[in-house]
Amino acid sequence: MTYPNYITEYDLYLLGEGTHWQSYDKLGAHLREVDGVKGVNFAVWAPNANRVRVIGSFNGWRGEKHELKKLIPQGIWEIFIPGVKVGDLYKFQITHGSDTFEKADPYGFGAEIPPRTASKVVDLAKHEWKDQKWIQSRSLFNSLDAPISIYEVHLGSWMRDPKEPQRWLSYRELGPKLVDYVQRLGYTHLELLPIHEHPLTASWGYQPVGYFAVTSRYGDPEDFMWFVDYCHQRGIGIILDWVPAHFPRDAHGLRMFDGTHLYEHSDPRQGEHRDWGTLIFNFGRWEVRNFLVSNALFWIDKYHIDGLRVDAVASMIYLDYSREEGEWIPNEYGGRENLQALDFIRTFNTQVHSQFPNTLTIAEESTAFGGVSRPVHLGGLGFSMKWNMGWMNDTLRYIEQNPVHRKYHHNHLTFSLIYAFTENFVLPFSHDEVVHGKRSMLDKMPGDLWQKFANLRALYGYMWCHPGKKLLFMGCDFGQWAEWDYDESLQWHLTHWESHSGMQKYLSDLNRMYREEPSLHQLDFDSDGFEWIDCHNSDESCLSFMRKAKDPDDFVVVSINFTPVPRMEFRIGVPKKGYYREISNSDSSYYSGSNLGNGNGVMAEEIEFHGRPYSIKIVMPPLATVVFKPVR
Repeated sequence: MTYPNYITEYDLYLLGEGTHWQSYDKLGAHLREVDGVKGVNFAVWAPNANRVRVIGSFNGWRGEKHELKKLIPQGIWEIFIPGVKVGDLYKFQITHGSDTFEKADPYGFGAEIPPRTASKVVDLAKHEWKDQKWIQSRSLFNSLDAPISIYEVHLGSWMRDPKEPQRWLSYRELGPKLVDYVQRLGYTHLELLPIHEHPLTASWGYQPVGYFAVTSRYGDPEDFMWFVDYCHQRGIGIILDWVPAHFPRDAHGLRMFDGTHLYEHSDPRQGEHRDWGTLIFNFGRWEVRNFLVSNALFWIDKYHIDGLRVDAVASMIYLDYSREEGEWIPNEYGGRENLQALDFIRTFNTQVHSQFPNTLTIAEESTAFGGVSRPVHLGGLGFSMKWNMGWMNDTLRYIEQNPVHRKYHHNHLTFSLIYAFTENFVLPFSHDEVVHGKRSMLDKMPGDLWQKFANLRALYGYMWCHPGKKLLFMGCDFGQWAEWDYDESLQWHLTHWESHSGMQKYLSDLNRMYREEPSLHQLDFDSDGFEWIDCHNSDESCLSFMRKAKDPDDFVVVSINFTPVPRMEFRIGVPKKGYYREISNSDSSYYSGSNLGNGNGVMAEEIEFHGRPYSIKIVMPPLATVVFKPVR
């Protein structure tokens, strides 16, 4: 029996010009009923193949009866197979010349648990969403003037079953545990390391094969939908790490998909990513760009994701990224910028923000490329925000110094404010800072045991008061000693110690203060929200500054002592008289500190200091961040 095509002429036209943004509704495996006959429609892009068949659990992995029809000229192959159902496994058997090989479906919505490699038929419409209230109010939580505090998580190693430490917890097991923890510590968003299907667990998800398939390690697509829904119903946003820069060489994946360099460049000077042993997408090919943009939209559309953090943007936009002279090809103007990748990025951001206007796109971009988080129509790349890698590197370089030497590195703290408002920055201490011999955040800190914890608390206080949204990797919030290991649970037993639980309490209170004080989040990307009080006190390694809300009379005063020397009569200039309440002190005994401080607060005196008509004389605890707010 002959069945009508599922893919229309209009679909083919849009696919050909690379603007079929919902291509995931037509390509791949889709449940379909034709004249009362139920089955699955399979479609795949393989323009250079001589023949394409579907093999699977429904035909004994023999495709003689299930050869796809080629739709000319776009090179889309299609077939409807009656009787195929949800849960059936399949692959495409592709012949090119004299070679025949098997490939997983690039648009497959489900996959086997690695090391198995077949795609799986999935019904994405099965889950009944209950997060309508969240979706309707998402603009409030994702607004650039909202408090955004992100907890970065690798699902496979956040927590394991104590009785079966080698077993991954499922999406449904993780949901309640993770949300309870995130709510307790006051984060607003979860950022998940890539959950696209990936063959190598040790890649942490950054070498995906199944771009449209949620990894089956922790459950099926409906389980992940339930996870997202559960988070949304409890007020937690979900950001996914997304990897459009490169893909692995696995034989069942995108490499040489139809026997030719279909998704990747053929020239290794453009197509090989030497740092990771992966292949680079050919961003100049319309169909490839369509694949990637529609994939980004897919996660927001089908899984209600609130934002995408785009990995390795710098490697996309520079043709000479990690290459020596002669190992790369300049662009048509002789420059090093990848013009096709830049155009793709702008298209991606334009489509995401126009189709889902309340979602976030965040760039991990490690260079000084201009306008990353500026609108496309103004010449920018269009991202909502960008990771501030310069701040991260400078701050860690400073904090790892012995306090006696910090006065010689004071500029590492102050330099970030020169460029802090040139982009919409996120301040990240991510997974990359606690692996590969870099040591855990706590272990980076100098000094004895007490000083290590005090240093880390002071650092987090500085981070939460510095302009920019916040991101912290799991385990850093309670001071894990060991480097992160993707194959083991976090060291949760440490939280039974007062010093580690004190760190948790401090993070929780920082997040609470960050949410409650408009001065700490409303103008994160505007110079009107920040004012130095004293940035020159390098001899004492102290900083003092103000953070201000849209209402300039709503402000806080922040002072940080990066030495273990307490300063009992430390004077700070302030703009107005009145009583200044101490609203945060990282040295509190509640956080396992030494409990030096200022009680409820201090009264401003009419003594000019730091160029201001009034000043407050405070006790400045050792290795501590203190925050004051005038009583209005």
